[in-house]
Amino acid sequence: MIRYHRVILSTFLVICVLCCTGARSLGQAFKWEVVKHKGAEYVTLRSIQSFYYFKSIKYGSKITLESSKVKMEVSKGSQRCRLNGVLFILSHPIIQSGGRYLMSRTDLVKLVDPVMRPTYIKNARPFTTVVVDAGHGGKDPGSRGFFLNEKEYALKMARLVRDKLQAKGYRVVMTRDSDVFISLSNRVRIANKYPGAVFVSIHFNSGNARANGIETFTISPVGVPHMGRGVKARDFNMVPGNIMDSASIALATAVHSRALLYLNDATYGNNFRIEDRGIKRARFNVLTGIRIPAILFEGGFLSNRAEAGKVHSGAYRETLANALVRAIDVYRGSVSRGR
Repeated sequence: MIRYHRVILSTFLVICVLCCTGARSLGQAFKWEVVKHKGAEYVTLRSIQSFYYFKSIKYGSKITLESSKVKMEVSKGSQRCRLNGVLFILSHPIIQSGGRYLMSRTDLVKLVDPVMRPTYIKNARPFTTVVVDAGHGGKDPGSRGFFLNEKEYALKMARLVRDKLQAKGYRVVMTRDSDVFISLSNRVRIANKYPGAVFVSIHFNSGNARANGIETFTISPVGVPHMGRGVKARDFNMVPGNIMDSASIALATAVHSRALLYLNDATYGNNFRIEDRGIKRARFNVLTGIRIPAILFEGGFLSNRAEAGKVHSGAYRETLANALVRAIDVYRGSVSRGR
């Protein structure tokens, strides 16, 4: 049975941390231990412990940094990082050099800091408009399901999210509100018409018959490839989505952690026993081209008969829609503090 700690996941990971991280910037009045490795910059985990006021760091097969409110777990040679139980896929593995454990500077600046301190994201602003993108549509069915295809579930979810957001006073822009084909470039164009908004693209997954769980994608930082492939020269070029890559990872954290909580805690409806596949980096067109905080959320595997049955149930979609709406509220609150 999957067990998530309700107290941990019930709050966007780091709103609770803001009171104890101090008011310094990453480069202000703090001596980081920086190590060069194969031409790239890394920082020691010991520096991270000190800067974010972790009370302890324990070494073993897992390296654990812990305070009264936050627990970070990483492993040597691995890109898996858990923050308060939520899985993140780092851009680069944790390495050991000269007796010290190191995290890439990219992961510090583009993942750990915006997740730990969303109020410090310079270009993240309060918003009242949400662009909701129902994936696929029309001639593009998306993943084939046992009951319905991805395009149908994505639209059902998008409409639910729209209605719930509007009931809370948000302005909602739908990239599609019927079974029509909308090109990726048009989805990007629609989103970029609303510079003060956030963008949430809703999808459902496909893989082998045993693949299961939810995952959330945000834009790959400069120099980081699309998830699952090697680095290409073009990955070092800044794309429009990189303007908001720190805000996007904070939005992804709110959505992903809240979805896990709602889907796995009967308090919020049912315990659907949904696996955490993590928050990942990608270069999907809708992420590279959009100039506002943007995520792509995969709400379950239609290729897995059991999970497809969950997605097909109205209770699952209702619970997930509630989670997404609450996450948007939480994210807005986290970036609005002090502004």
